[in-house]
Amino acid sequence: MKMEWTPQEDGLREILTLLRESQSPDTATQRAVQQKLEELNKYPDFNNYLMFVLTKLTTEDEPTRSLSGLILKNNVKTHYNNLMPSVTSFIKTECLKAVGDPSPLIRATVGILITTVASKGDLSSWPELLPALCGMLDSTDYNICEGAFGALQKICEDSAEALDADTTNRPLDILIPKFLQFFNHSSSKIRSYAIGCVNHFIIQRSQALMYHIDSFLQNLFLVATDEDAEVRKNVCKALVMLLEVRMDRLIPHIDNIIEYMLVRTQDPDESVALEACEFWLSLAEQPICRSVLRNHLNRLVPVLVRGMKYSEIDIILLKGDVEEDDNVPDKEEDIRPRFHKSKTHTIKATISSNMTENGTDKDDDDDYDDGDDDGSLSDWNLRKCSAAALDVLANVFRDDLLPILIPILKETLFHQDWDIKESGILALGAIAEGCMSGMINHLPELIPYLINCLNDKKALVRAITCWTLSRYSHWVVAQPHDSYLKPLMTELLKRILDGNKRVQEAACSAFATLEEEACTELVPYLGFILETLVFAFSKYQHKNLLILYDAIGTLADSVGSHLNKPDFINLLMPPLIHKWNILKDEDKDLFPLLECLSSVATALQSGFLPYCEPVYCRCVSLVHHTLCLHMANIQNPEQYEAPDKDFMIVALDLLSGLAEGLNGHIEKLVENSNIMQLLHLCMQDTMPEVRQSSFALLGDLTKACFQHVQPHISNFLPILGQNLNPEYISVCNNATWAIGEISIKLGADTRPYISLVLNQLIDIINRPNTPKTLLENTAITIGRLGYVCPHDVAPMLHQFVRQWCISLRNIRDNEEKDSAFRGMCQMIQVNPAGVVSDFIFFCDAVASWITPKDDLKEVFIKILHSFKTQVGEENWKRFSDQFPPQLKERLTQLYGI
Repeated sequence: MKMEWTPQEDGLREILTLLRESQSPDTATQRAVQQKLEELNKYPDFNNYLMFVLTKLTTEDEPTRSLSGLILKNNVKTHYNNLMPSVTSFIKTECLKAVGDPSPLIRATVGILITTVASKGDLSSWPELLPALCGMLDSTDYNICEGAFGALQKICEDSAEALDADTTNRPLDILIPKFLQFFNHSSSKIRSYAIGCVNHFIIQRSQALMYHIDSFLQNLFLVATDEDAEVRKNVCKALVMLLEVRMDRLIPHIDNIIEYMLVRTQDPDESVALEACEFWLSLAEQPICRSVLRNHLNRLVPVLVRGMKYSEIDIILLKGDVEEDDNVPDKEEDIRPRFHKSKTHTIKATISSNMTENGTDKDDDDDYDDGDDDGSLSDWNLRKCSAAALDVLANVFRDDLLPILIPILKETLFHQDWDIKESGILALGAIAEGCMSGMINHLPELIPYLINCLNDKKALVRAITCWTLSRYSHWVVAQPHDSYLKPLMTELLKRILDGNKRVQEAACSAFATLEEEACTELVPYLGFILETLVFAFSKYQHKNLLILYDAIGTLADSVGSHLNKPDFINLLMPPLIHKWNILKDEDKDLFPLLECLSSVATALQSGFLPYCEPVYCRCVSLVHHTLCLHMANIQNPEQYEAPDKDFMIVALDLLSGLAEGLNGHIEKLVENSNIMQLLHLCMQDTMPEVRQSSFALLGDLTKACFQHVQPHISNFLPILGQNLNPEYISVCNNATWAIGEISIKLGADTRPYISLVLNQLIDIINRPNTPKTLLENTAITIGRLGYVCPHDVAPMLHQFVRQWCISLRNIRDNEEKDSAFRGMCQMIQVNPAGVVSDFIFFCDAVASWITPKDDLKEVFIKILHSFKTQVGEENWKRFSDQFPPQLKERLTQLYGI
């Protein structure tokens, strides 16, 4: 007989004391407890003690017992593979015995522990788990049934794929029909668990569920109007997912489902209403949306607009009655982490293809995180979901939405209750993209009304008005300045200095959008704008400062070298450099500041010279420091934690900005630093974003001071070749661009490296679904390689010429396009046979030039005419008859052919 494990008195006492102390608010005590727990982990049966306290020690209070279970769960998570088999099996048997503990808290803790063991150790190493839990579902003891369901729901959540993939035992074939039986159980908690369990298998289209899909739907419809909110919420969740996965099964019932969701979107329980509201977001993505929803719009739209009103509790949480708070410092926990977006080299497109991109590249959901940043509200809520739903529906139905919406807008926008008026302004902003053409007639009266609302006495109204105006800024900028742009700018700048922090934030973001739309149209007002933004520096609390950096960076990007005037520089640089000097190297506020300085340096160019040395040196030291921490962590992970590589990425990007802005002036700084050695390490970093930024910097340094790059070329080019992997689009893009820049500088000496890169570039240009930017950069680099080494690249011409021509026909005339086309022409002269079968594509690409340089134009003419001569008049006529009229016209006009 194996002896049962039993705890010893003093061991138990010690652990209980620890558990009590760990609940103390004092941080020093907590730290001591943490240390002690780490030490106790060295004793194999420490975990048995924790298990004993959780499941057996009924004399202790429940929170202490639950805590013991949670510490055990963390141990299992961290040290599962080092646990002794006897301990693991003790945990497993005790867990199964305690599933039905009379206390809900202990049951829930045991469930968490079970799913942790199951997912750490793989379900197959605990074969008795699922049969045991499944058997318990039939228990007449409510606690056992509920505890087993709680555990199963957590397992379904954590191990859904494993359950589905286990084709030998096929647990789902048993579990799914079993769960379906419980949809009409007398306890609402159990009904809710049962639906929740099945819901985990919808998105991955589990075979077992698909087999029972009709019975699943029937059972869902039975509990659709359940009196329990959790049950209704799970029904809504299921229907939203089924919309994506099994539309075919919903279509026969779609009218009833839409009716049902309309009612649920107005559910008294907001969490149910939110789940139901997601349905409209999902439906809008389905091709059948227009036809099935058309007849319900007149009821749906008012429901969505009502859902956009702040609830009473929102207003309390948002301190909606506090008008002035700009002297109150921010709480650190209210500041969201910002993510740095690494630099990508892009090419300006021609005007025509650019028009379509206007305003559509935003992630819609982002637009509705409208700065409600008080923890409880920064989360997705009914208001934001309703607004996002109206936005996507406006994009589906376009102006057909307006006959229903305009009367609602008239009623809400001018309402005397501020919260209703506020929701009307939000609705007006939400439809800006989808209903733009239909709104144009109304804008001449609406925009002045909104500009007037920027002075509303309620801060929340002023804040939402900033956002809505930014959604119409494209239209505003296109009108005569005096009509709308000037008054809008004047009022927005006042709001940037509002006494309310939420309004400051909304105004700053709206102004950044306006800057992007207006670009150089803002130049006449630059002095006025800068004075405001600089004054905000002295006024803003921590969180809004970060948004202010963004507004300044965007301004620099938008007006470019117009910023390079002594008056502007003297206004802008002192506060920026002051912040730069007081921030410590490990302060994450450096991210937005470095991004901002990068834009400013690129815009100011030589105007940045007085500031560049300290900025350059600090960036190099940030890169150096991060690399050192990284090495230390790799060699000794126990002692040194991994550094935040964002510091290095942002520093590399600012160095790129300096190289681009200062051009040759950066040469001395590069010479006196070890940036090339650091760059060599960064280019080999495991993190894609680090490589992406280092290749961007390499390209910019190649343009600015190639004499310092050249000695390292034989180390750099093989690394660039290894990074031509389109799985990492931005890394691949920047590596491609850098290869092109280097080849232009190296000239014929590029030859030994061509074999390292050419085949990958040809693969990329011929891959289906390659993003436009990557295609353009790849084509330009192939062209440049052909320019410097035509004899090495031309033999492959037939493999890429068609894709090459298609990729470059839409980009603006510029230096990059010029060198690439020169390369193509040289390759055609070396290997004319390579282009014959795709010559029409070459004609089309040549016709896309607006004003090629004279010598390039001559080469085009020569190639076109010699092709015509070679094929003969009659063949040429047959060939050119296939041209679209526009192409014929351009070729005659530009090249006389």
